[in-house]
This record gives sequence, structure tokens and C-alpha cells, in this order.
Amino acid sequence: MKALILSGGKGTRLRPLTYTGAKQLVPVANKPILWYGIEEMVAAGITDIGIIISPETGKEVQTKTGDGQRFGAKITYILQDHPAGLAHAIKVARPFLADSPFIMYLGDNLIQQGDLKNFLRQFTKQQPDALILLHEVVNPTAFGVAKVDDVGRVLKLIEKPKVPPSNLALVGVYFFSAIIHDAISQIQPSKRGELEITDAIQCLIDQQKQVVACNLNGWWLDTGKKDDLLEANRIILDTYLTTSNVGEVDGKSQIIGRVQLGVNSKIINCTIRGPVVIGSNCYLENCFIGPYSSIADNTTLIDTDLEHSVILEGAKIVGINQRIIDSVIGQRAQLTIAPRRPKALRFLIGDDCQIELT
Repeated sequence: MKALILSGGKGTRLRPLTYTGAKQLVPVANKPILWYGIEEMVAAGITDIGIIISPETGKEVQTKTGDGQRFGAKITYILQDHPAGLAHAIKVARPFLADSPFIMYLGDNLIQQGDLKNFLRQFTKQQPDALILLHEVVNPTAFGVAKVDDVGRVLKLIEKPKVPPSNLALVGVYFFSAIIHDAISQIQPSKRGELEITDAIQCLIDQQKQVVACNLNGWWLDTGKKDDLLEANRIILDTYLTTSNVGEVDGKSQIIGRVQLGVNSKIINCTIRGPVVIGSNCYLENCFIGPYSSIADNTTLIDTDLEHSVILEGAKIVGINQRIIDSVIGQRAQLTIAPRRPKALRFLIGDDCQIELT
């Protein structure tokens, strides 16, 4: 059994963060989103992993993630030279996949830990031609949707239907036998010029192949937007964070609840109310850090109140006299108060930024 994780794409919904980096490397609870998927594969017993990368961000993904040794896996990087669809990614990965059954996992998705192993067990036992995961959603018109019979057999897949046959959306996790390669060879690019995995699966259905569906009852998170990223950060911190302190906390500071503090980080006259994770080599002084905040390595916060936010590596926030909430601050970003008068707002704002002033 092999795994194929998709880590290409342009990440347009997370701009401006993804102008300078891969969306799959944006951290949730101070760990790249992509790594959660790799760890899930290894926990399920799959250690031969191919990662689809793009020309724009592939080198960064490869440099940061490595050869898989840190995860107990062997990682092969596969270049998809242009974003031509999920089925095209499988086509590009055929030399790696050969005729092995495999799981395909979208690298910017998160599913509840431990669920993957159960679905793999079911796929191995039943040996269908394909097994797809479905999750109930409140807005099925925004997703690929499945029509399923009473025994879990998939009858039809519809991409973003105006009149959905169900509220069961396709989760970005698929199990395939080698027959999927034949189906992909028979489909044509969609109207948007891509080889769609839904078309390939529909081809299997039309040929009376066995395509079964399983409902994912645990949580499923697509981290493609800012609010989704914050929700993923909240759930991961709430569910999995354990208390750890290998930094320095002075006597004036107060640590409440589950807080993880990295090596060489200093906390001076701060109140930190967990769940909160703070990386290594950080400096915090005169701050209130509220629940569901993740602060990455090499970050400086002084005279700052922060809650329900994600701060990326190397950011610096000083002297902000209003609480920062529901925010994502990018790598090496600086947020300060200008000392000069007349009092005015001064910005250097890149494309696709979102700023709210109250």
C-alpha cells in the first residue's frame, strides 16, 4: 500500500501568506499542515509516500519536510509541472505508484487522528475498486457531492450541484486500486481544463466497478481560508495540546491551563491562558495571550494582547493598544505603533490582504 499526498496548487484562498510559501506548510499549532497528513499515513502503517509538488513551492516543501526519516517514512517527491487536476496528479505519479493500491490525500486537509487507520482496514478487507470518504455539510452546493444507496454504494458524483442529491460532500481522502489508472486514461479534461478525479470515479461507477463510500463522523477541516485555518488551530490545540515548558518564565508571569513553551523562549510579566503553544526562541513581555493562540519560533511580542490567532515565524508585534483576535500574521511581519505625530495610520499592504480597523 502506498500513499500519494498532494502538495501543489497556488493557495489563492490563503493569500498573501501563500505568495511566499506553500499553503500546505502554513502551520496549525506550530506544525505544517502537510505534516499532519504524513503522520496519519505512518500511524496507519503506510510508510511509502509520494508527495506531489509544484514548480513554485516544491523546493520549499522538499527542504522543510525532508526524505521522511523524521516521520519513519520514505518520501518520494513528484513534480506536477502545472495544476491540471487531481486525476492528472495520479497520472504524473504512475511511475511511483506502479500497480499498487494507494490512498490519495489532499495535503491541506485535516481529519480526526486515528480515523484513517479504520478506513484503511475496511478498504483492505473489502478490496473495492475505490473507497471514498464523505462528510455531512450544511452547504453541499460548494462541494463535490455523492448520491449513495442504502448499502453505501456510490451511484453518482456531482461537482458543486445547484440541486444537491444529498448533503454528503467528498472529503479529500480517496482509496484506489490500480484500476483507477484505466479510468483516468478514458476521461477528458473538464470545462476548466483539468482531469477531474470525480470524473474518473464516475467512470468506474458507469462501468459497474465497486465504488463504496464511508461516512467520516469525526471532524474534517479544509484549511484553505483564514477562518478555516483558525478553526483547525483551535481544534488541534483543544484536542491534542499537552503542557510542556522548556523556556523561561519570570515570577511576575501567570500561566493558566495547557500551555506549551519552547526552548530558549522568555516570558516576562505576561499572562498566558491556554490552550496556547509558543515556539522556540520567542520573547514575550507585558502581554496577555488568550486561548487558541499559536506563536511560532523566533517571534517577539511586547505590550500586546492576543487571542484566537496564529502568528508565524519571525513576526514582531510591539505596542498595539488594542486586543488582536481572529488573526493570522505572516512570517517576519512587523506590527507596531508609529511614534511620530500627527497621529495617522501608515500601511505597506500587499495583494489580497484583509485588514479590519475599528
